[in-house]
Amino acid sequence: LPPSPPSARDRHFCGTDASGRDVLARLVYGFRLAIFFSLALLLATFITGISIGSSMGYFGGAFDLIFQRLIEIWSSVPNLYVIIIIASVVIPNFWILLFILWAFGWMGMTWTMRTVTYKERARDYVLAARALGASHSRIIFHHILPNTVSVIVSYVPFQVAGGIVALAALDFLGFGLPPPEPSWGELLQQGWANLSAWWLSGSVVAAMVLTLVLVTFIGEAVREALDPKMHTTYE
Repeated sequence: LPPSPPSARDRHFCGTDASGRDVLARLVYGFRLAIFFSLALLLATFITGISIGSSMGYFGGAFDLIFQRLIEIWSSVPNLYVIIIIASVVIPNFWILLFILWAFGWMGMTWTMRTVTYKERARDYVLAARALGASHSRIIFHHILPNTVSVIVSYVPFQVAGGIVALAALDFLGFGLPPPEPSWGELLQQGWANLSAWWLSGSVVAAMVLTLVLVTFIGEAVREALDPKMHTTYE
């Protein structure tokens, strides 16, 4: 009876789960779902955080103070309770979870971009662009942002890894995607319920560690490729 251990003869190389489904196949499809979710969450949070943070750092004054107070109030809302309340009313799906995590996940990038933009707006090239009559949007998106790419890219692997872990944690707690969606968190939950089936939790942990390490290394390589300081020679 399932779950059954790994068997090369039956071609279940990572065993089967409690429903008799192949664990390796669910790991592959779960990876596809997790990486799509994390990349979509990354795109949504970065667009929001970069836009608001750059505006806060560039304009400053009352605009900056108002958004600081709003972000402080919004960040104090416990997002897990919000997810629990929504999951008790409707069945969460991909887009509902994406919207909730986006609503509470854009603030970290906002603070970073506010600090970076606040420093960059005093540079000579920004003052020269103002003297030439460039608009605020052009200065922010065509002058300041290209000079902060290395900072933005530095946060990409951590955001991708955070999205994967967040989805797996919600699925493990029972507030994530409904079955039969392939989910690493659901496999972890099965492994917790069947401690003797070590291949369930072991395969998920190995897949998550490998994925997070690869994401970190790829992000570091991209950051170094886009960092102008790594390719500048002073004479």
